[in-house]
Amino acid sequence: MIQVGYIGLGNIGKPMCSTLIKNGASRDIAVTVYDVMPDPVAEMVELGATKANSVREIVERCDLVGVCVRDDNDVDSILYGDQGMLEHARPGTIIAIHSTVTKTNMLRWASDGAGKDIHIIDAPITGGASGAAEGTLCIMVGASEAVLERALPMLEATSKRVVRGGDVGSGIVLKLANNVITYAAFTAVSEAVALVKKSGLNPEDLYAVGEINGVITPSGKQFITGREGLLAGCTEEQMLEFFGPFAGLGEKDLDHALGLCKDLQLDLPATKTVREHIRQTFLKGQG
Repeated sequence: MIQVGYIGLGNIGKPMCSTLIKNGASRDIAVTVYDVMPDPVAEMVELGATKANSVREIVERCDLVGVCVRDDNDVDSILYGDQGMLEHARPGTIIAIHSTVTKTNMLRWASDGAGKDIHIIDAPITGGASGAAEGTLCIMVGASEAVLERALPMLEATSKRVVRGGDVGSGIVLKLANNVITYAAFTAVSEAVALVKKSGLNPEDLYAVGEINGVITPSGKQFITGREGLLAGCTEEQMLEFFGPFAGLGEKDLDHALGLCKDLQLDLPATKTVREHIRQTFLKGQG
């Protein structure tokens, strides 16, 4: 059996892990899970996973580990320290970071891991919670070809396609570039709908046109119809509760992208504008 560990059972991590468990059953993959919250761990155990009581226990048992936590600080917290994975992982262990993090930190983690013959690779995903549940994610990987070959049983069990960008750090570059497109599109469709509504027209007609010519993607339509539906029946406080976290993710991801641009001495003025207005795009001027 291939021993695979999974850390982080949140909005994306839980359905992704669920898919790993289901698809892994026919691929000789045994899954061990860890999260600070007991309920999602119990759900995964019901599906056939084994519970770990710590990240240390994960790497003591598993040679392949997927990590889907909130941010760079969370990754730091599970890698370092007396109980961290870098202290207890066996040589040759592969740790795939699915979170959207900074390239700078990704390279730091990979370098620290390499000193102990531990392979820390970037493997961010796109496709959302629904894609995670359906196994249709795309995983963007930064790793050597040899390390990726060893990690493929875990990655292919949770995705429709794995795209290798190059060495460590390239996966997160692809992810940040993808998110630049996503948030720019969300902003564009939001303002286009505002124009149509102010002109007294039906947004559904805009969706019909945009779907035919490919300008409005399914995710763009899902975003705007979901937001408009909430706006119709929610207070400002409720909108902040429901969509505020997504606005925060947009700000984080765009900050990461612009930080990378600064390192590369690359100016993306339109992306800067999207970053300035992304919270308004999600909350429509609220918050």
